[in-house]
Amino acid sequence: MTQSNEFPLSIQNLTFQYRIREQPAIEDLTFTLHEGELLLVAGASGCGKTTLMRCINGLIPRSYRGELSGSITLFGQDARRMPMAALSQLVGTLLQDPERQIVGSFVLNEVAFGLENLALSRGEILFRIEEALNYLGISHLRDRETFGLSGGEKQKVALAGVLAMRPRILLLDEPLASLDPASAQEALALFRRLADEGISIMLVEHRVEDALNIKPDAVLYLDEGRQVYYGDAEGLMQVVDYHKVKLPAPVVLERAKQAPAPVFEPSVKPDGKQPLVMFQDVTFRYDKALPDVLHDVNFTIHKGDVVAILGPNGAGKTTLVKHALGLLKPTQGQVLLEGQNTREISVAQAAQTIGYVFQSPSQMLFAPTVEEELSFGPRNLHHDKATIQQDVDLSLNVVNMAEYRDSPPLALSFGQQKRISIAAVLAMRSRILMMDEPTAGQDYWNYIAFMDAILQMPGFDAIIFITHDLDLAVTYANRVVLIHDGRIAEAGPTESVLSDFELLRRCRVVPTSLLALNLELLPQTGRFTRAEILAHF
Repeated sequence: MTQSNEFPLSIQNLTFQYRIREQPAIEDLTFTLHEGELLLVAGASGCGKTTLMRCINGLIPRSYRGELSGSITLFGQDARRMPMAALSQLVGTLLQDPERQIVGSFVLNEVAFGLENLALSRGEILFRIEEALNYLGISHLRDRETFGLSGGEKQKVALAGVLAMRPRILLLDEPLASLDPASAQEALALFRRLADEGISIMLVEHRVEDALNIKPDAVLYLDEGRQVYYGDAEGLMQVVDYHKVKLPAPVVLERAKQAPAPVFEPSVKPDGKQPLVMFQDVTFRYDKALPDVLHDVNFTIHKGDVVAILGPNGAGKTTLVKHALGLLKPTQGQVLLEGQNTREISVAQAAQTIGYVFQSPSQMLFAPTVEEELSFGPRNLHHDKATIQQDVDLSLNVVNMAEYRDSPPLALSFGQQKRISIAAVLAMRSRILMMDEPTAGQDYWNYIAFMDAILQMPGFDAIIFITHDLDLAVTYANRVVLIHDGRIAEAGPTESVLSDFELLRRCRVVPTSLLALNLELLPQTGRFTRAEILAHF
């Protein structure tokens, strides 16, 4: 048997406490990563997953200061004694938010960036770029501007830049967060193939059910910085808290039978009568030289609707919702916001009715503290001081971020930034809430908590969210809009649209165990809901 000091990665009694924190972020972790092994790291937000990755790739202690103890060895070498240049050639890291990783203006330059820093020859750089792009199936993006890519495309380009460096260990920080379900399956199959070809992979992921489908060789489960479980995937089901980590629906169904039934009654009630946002024959292109992004879109959002917008990366989902706020104007057709043509009202006027949470929180956040961030919108809408404070406090509690009110938003993790961006819009008390990928980077407990709270908050006339998480639509939406190639493929009641599996697959939406369970029990329940509630039918 191989000795531990020859493993690609060996962690022994690893503990780290950030300088500004009172408790260790990770404590006494011990595990090994074999050659060609795929290790899944699971746990709720704040359990120490990202801190562990920073210890391995050298950001701790070089960029993040604190007290570090224990050992980290890479192929028998002490990682803390290795020069960063040498370490970066062994360990490649894909960050959770591609916006933080991409530095090049064009895809070609982005993939070349790391290679240029290695001072490789021009011929070798070009060869590796083509190799990485071909391997990921994104050669068609080679000459595109990175700014114009979708979130999923940016994630793939960032991965190409990492793979071009030919690392022997690959750290993946929630790589599925920006991907549609079919792309996520393809990415997971790719990670499995990379591991089978000899790269050692540590996959940090909240979408545990999806990750389990590629049969990880081992699973590490962390809770509040401590190692609760390290072993095979089967054993994980017995120890994990299903309230914190989303497990396959049949597993949750059995375990939840012994617990009290959750109570959830949304305050948003559909009436199907009063139109709030109307898309009429909307066609849109970003530039005359470019093809249309939206084609002849017609649909209406009524008062009381909770609408989930589903579809593949690059289908036009974000482009569509930006029209409702007037951030984009139709090339042809019109969008009516409560009867007013969005061409004739300013974005500031529309913002008094619609609050919009951007897909990337870094596009929204700018203030020095979280509290100032949340106060900015209401102050510009001329809310009085007492109301602003009350709404800021409520919004922070809804997203479970009250303890961070004095923190700089941009210093927080991606998942925390996402919750702050949601809270910033909630504090504005808009009557229509539009959220782009609200659950990206969120653990199951947090996203269930804030989605439940949002849907039970009084004052919303409608809620619209773009999502790649089919189970989010199953759990909360009363209507679903499927978009494919800039067209409405289908729109209607959730139970009707999501029962057509062939349609879902054409739109790169992958049916889940929760959807199958809901369809099976629909004659008894009369509605879709989450597994914890289904357990009591």
